[in-house]
Parts: sequence; C-alpha cells; structure tokens
Amino acid sequence: MTLSADKELQYTEGVELAFPVVASDIIYGGSLVCVNAAGYALPGSDTAGLIFEGVAIQRVDNSEGAAGAKRAALRRRGLIKAAMATAITQANVGDNVFVVDDESVDIAANVDNDIFCGVIAGYIDSTHAWIDIEPAIRQADVASHIADASGAHAASAISIADAGGFTSQTTVEAALQEIYPKAPVAIADPGNAGAIPVTKSGNVAITTTGAQTRTLAIPALAGLQLVINMDVDGGDCVITVAAAINQTGNNTITLNDAGDTIVLRAVKVAGALVWRAGNNDGCILSTV
Repeated sequence: MTLSADKELQYTEGVELAFPVVASDIIYGGSLVCVNAAGYALPGSDTAGLIFEGVAIQRVDNSEGAAGAKRAALRRRGLIKAAMATAITQANVGDNVFVVDDESVDIAANVDNDIFCGVIAGYIDSTHAWIDIEPAIRQADVASHIADASGAHAASAISIADAGGFTSQTTVEAALQEIYPKAPVAIADPGNAGAIPVTKSGNVAITTTGAQTRTLAIPALAGLQLVINMDVDGGDCVITVAAAINQTGNNTITLNDAGDTIVLRAVKVAGALVWRAGNNDGCILSTV
C-alpha cells in the first residue's frame, strides 16, 4: 500500500520506550531490565536467552497481572550508575559489562550467560561505575540474528555469502581456517632430525652444520604448497617423506648444496593425501 496523501509523522527519540511486563512480577524503579524470548520485560538476571533493554524509570507492579497487563518505561540511552558485583579498578574503564541481577553488573569472567548491558565509561569506586548502556541497546537491536549477544561480532558468528563458489564454509571463522593454511608463509627449519610442519603452505630454508636429517609427514590438506631449499650448506640434508612424492616411488629428498630447491604440492591420489614433487633444482630423489 502506498500513500495518496500526507500523513502525520510519528516518532520518538528512543531515549525512553515502554515494554509490556511479564506476568506476576515487579519491576523496580532504577533496575536493569531485560526481555525474554516472548518479548516481555522482566527484572534483569544472568539467565540464558534474555536481552538487556534498558533501565526502569519507575516501579511497575504487575504481581497480580497477566503478561502485558502493565508496561514499564525504560531509559535506553546515556550513562547510568551501576553496582559492580566484583571489585574493579580504574583499569577496567572500557571493559564490557554483563547483567548479574536487576541491580548489579560484572565483567565477562564473572558471569555465566553474558547478557551484554554496556561499557564501563567511568570509574566511581571499587564497587560502582558509570555504565554506557547505548552499545548494548544497539547490539540488542540485532539480537534476533545472533545466538550469543556477547560474541555477536566474532568470526564464528558471522555468516558469509559466497557468490563465486570459492569456499563451502558458512562462517568467516571456518573460511579463514580454510584459507590461511594455503597462504604461503616462512616456516621455521625444525633442525636436525626435526619434522617439517605439514599444516600450512610456505618456504622452509634449511641450515645444516654437518650431515643432518629431516622428516616430512603426509600433508594435512590438499592444496598446500611447500618449498624446501638449502639455505646454509654445512653438510647434506636427507629428508625422509612418509609416502612417495612421485610416480617413480621416490620417498627421500637429499639437499647437497646451497640453493638446492624442491617444490612439493599436496594432492589426493586414490582418495589419500600425498605430496607430489613439482620443480626440482638440484635435489637428489631416491627410494629407501
């Protein structure tokens, strides 16, 4: 339906807003107030599923009424003085705080269900602080789209839309775990008799001080690329691989001189992960 004439604009600044109260309960003036899954206001508590909505402006007694029989006006903006359930210091300014009950708040380490209710804006004393409640109100506005208000912006809680078919993952965290191992990095030489990491792509620059060995296990996932080279030649380095790295069946790589380099790629053969040798500049491949 579209307008065919002007209409009166109705709006509110959003500083105060009334909410229907749950059945058989009292909301006291100045108390922290949450809503339950049904959208009814009730005294704040550290209870799973509640969402903080503001501070009661005055007492509302619905102890004998049905749900919604009375409405509680809540203040939803500004700084409020709140009691801290656990002692704080000036260093806690800037910390997120969470509902403990309808009077007190605490930091995440001291609560169970992380009902976010604001940020410590100012230190008053060890048991009181000025709390900016607006960040919590703004986050609560999208609470229906997230399961955990305290982790709303964590990578594990953010879904992704992959129009290009680049990943099968559904969250940013899962996609990062898929992408990061394949981004090449410098991989530390594990030293004599050490195991070369097989969980990420990158370059392993080998340094020897005499004849030495290394081992290389099966790759952790397909698509990894591992570049191994002799950086400082103090003696030959023999690398024993857990499975053959080519069709010939070679499973041993020997680096004799500085600059010897081999590129290995992780692939699947008959459903099993293996390394396959790509470019080889100076390394000797053999079978043991």
